[in-house]
Amino acid sequence: MASSFPSASSAKADPGDQPWSQRFESALNPVIAAFNASIHFDIALIEYDLTGSQAHVQMLTHTGILPAAEANAITEGLERIRQEYRQGQFQPGIEAEDVHFAVERRLIELIGDTGKKLHTGRSRNDQVGTDIRLYLRDQIHQIRHQIRQFQQALVSLAEDHIQTLIPGYTHLQRAQPVSLAHHLLAYFEMAERDWQRLGEIQQRVNISPLGLGALAGTPFPIDRHYTAQQLGFRDLYRNSLDGVSDRDFAIEFLCAASLIMVHLSRLAEEVILWASEEFGFVKLSDSCATGSSIMPQKKNPDVPELVRGKSGRVFGHLQSLLVIMKGLPLAYNKDLQEDKEAIFDSVITVKACLEAMTILLSEGLEFQVSRLQAAVGEDFSNATDVADYLAAKGVPFRDAYNIVGTLVKACLAEGKLLKDLTLPEWQRFHPQFTENIYTAIAPEQVVAARNSFGGTGFEQVQQAIEVARSQLH
Repeated sequence: MASSFPSASSAKADPGDQPWSQRFESALNPVIAAFNASIHFDIALIEYDLTGSQAHVQMLTHTGILPAAEANAITEGLERIRQEYRQGQFQPGIEAEDVHFAVERRLIELIGDTGKKLHTGRSRNDQVGTDIRLYLRDQIHQIRHQIRQFQQALVSLAEDHIQTLIPGYTHLQRAQPVSLAHHLLAYFEMAERDWQRLGEIQQRVNISPLGLGALAGTPFPIDRHYTAQQLGFRDLYRNSLDGVSDRDFAIEFLCAASLIMVHLSRLAEEVILWASEEFGFVKLSDSCATGSSIMPQKKNPDVPELVRGKSGRVFGHLQSLLVIMKGLPLAYNKDLQEDKEAIFDSVITVKACLEAMTILLSEGLEFQVSRLQAAVGEDFSNATDVADYLAAKGVPFRDAYNIVGTLVKACLAEGKLLKDLTLPEWQRFHPQFTENIYTAIAPEQVVAARNSFGGTGFEQVQQAIEVARSQLH
């Protein structure tokens, strides 16, 4: 089986290439060097690493630890590395070990020994903690924006289908008809919780560990409040051991990401069912479906199927990080290198799934209104309304419930629906039934009557859409 690690052939034999090498007399085994390296994935942090380093060097000048001329040279060198990376000219290999040493080594190549002063007063432990928080803070902001776009698509679709009815299900059995808009807005509410939850987590992500050192702080007279302010952090870690080893914020993010995927996957599953011939509630547009390589009649719901499948990736990353953290003694341990791929892949997966599902809602679904109308009129989902009808006339609800159960059983035996019964047949079961029973059990009336707050009544749905619109602005 091919190794998932980058080739070790470029690992150098000189121990002097490593930031920790003077303790050692010989170089790492090339395979171990490749196994140990994280540059092939943590290069994603380079922009955040450069920004954090620039704030750090500004603080060193602010506190008098570095003269301004040296700080300016370092800052300019870091900015040059940023431009080199953006232009594809800076592509460090595994000999760099990680993005932090890659940047420092390139800085020294650019400006000489002054570049060696960049690391004054910090460790890679607090440095990587800073980088990953800056990255995640940025990504959470982007994901929250995508959630709003997803919600916008839901609301727009709901506005078109306030009066469209769809069977509502419990236990995947038809229960009561609901407004299709009401059904779609249920996912709006799930997404709203996702948006709020990420905002809360972002507050705990936005705490600075910079300056905590390896685990115990530093003897240099640094100003951690200064760097926190420069980088836009709202607070600072108050315990160095906790700060360099904390990954609670990452676990919380993966929890939130997992819930986003749960919600997307639930909607995906419904779309898959609705698009089947057995349901026939929706047709997929050509822009959001694929065909079969052997069966020319097929139109496959690949987008929702992939979303449903990709949810497992994110769930797995959450489980992975929980298992990593559960046995780690204080403070930093190399195990924590494994947090990044879990975070990076979860971010990529969630963003891709939100984008795909937003497009699917916006241009990929054509609801078959006539099929839906037939579906809500050809079952016993109005049975509860018959019981409510009797209860409104003074019959105790439990008695009414049993009467309707007997009535449904009789209909099933005769191959009828409730709407097919004649008035004398209704009155055989209870004298309180009158001509207006037919209006009461019509699907549109069944839905309209449920006008309690949060219900599927058309007035409630219209108000819910107005509230949803206000939340999006």
